[in-house]
Amino acid sequence: MKHPQEPVWQPLARMRRGQIPEQVYCWLQDPASLTKRMQHACDGQFRVNVMNQRWARPMHNEAQVLRMPITQRGMTREVQLLCGDMPWVFARTIIPYKTLTGAERRLMHLRDKPLGAVLFADSSMRRGPVEVVHLRSGDRLFKRATAGLKPRPRSIWGRRSVFYLREKPLLVSEIFLPRIIKCQCR
Repeated sequence: MKHPQEPVWQPLARMRRGQIPEQVYCWLQDPASLTKRMQHACDGQFRVNVMNQRWARPMHNEAQVLRMPITQRGMTREVQLLCGDMPWVFARTIIPYKTLTGAERRLMHLRDKPLGAVLFADSSMRRGPVEVVHLRSGDRLFKRATAGLKPRPRSIWGRRSVFYLREKPLLVSEIFLPRIIKCQCR
C-alpha cells in the first residue's frame, strides 16, 4: 500500500534495462562499495556531510521492508556524500533499535565516517536485493535529497538495500544526484 508522498520502490531485477537511463543504470546495479568508488573518483576530496541523525519513526515503506512496527522509532541518519563541496549522493539509513546491540552499537557514533566503509569492512555483512526508485518533485524523499541543490533536477533515481550485520538488519537508501550521473560508470 502506497502512502501519500512516499516513494514506490521496485526490485531492480524486475525492471527492464530500457526503463532506466543508461548513465543511471550503471550506478544502480553496481554491487560494490559506493563509498570506495566515490573516494577513488574524488581524488582525496570525498567527505560525508551529516544532515541529521536522530531517533525517528521511519516512513511506512521503510518500516515494512525492515519488518518494524510502524510506531517504533529507529536511528535515522541522513547524509550527503560529497566530492569537494558538491553533493553527489543523498543517503538515508534506518537502523532498528534491535540492531544496535553488541558490536553494532558503534553505528550510533559514526559522525562523519562513511557507513559504507564500516559495512564493507565487516566480514559478517550480507546485502539483500536492490530496489530502485524514480523520484519526482512530489515525493517526500525527493525534497530531502535535493535540499540546497540549485537548480533542482526534475527527477532523480535511487537504490536501497537491507544490509545485515551478524543477521541484524539496517536499510540504506542512496539517491544519486545530478553531479554523480555525469561521472563515468565502470
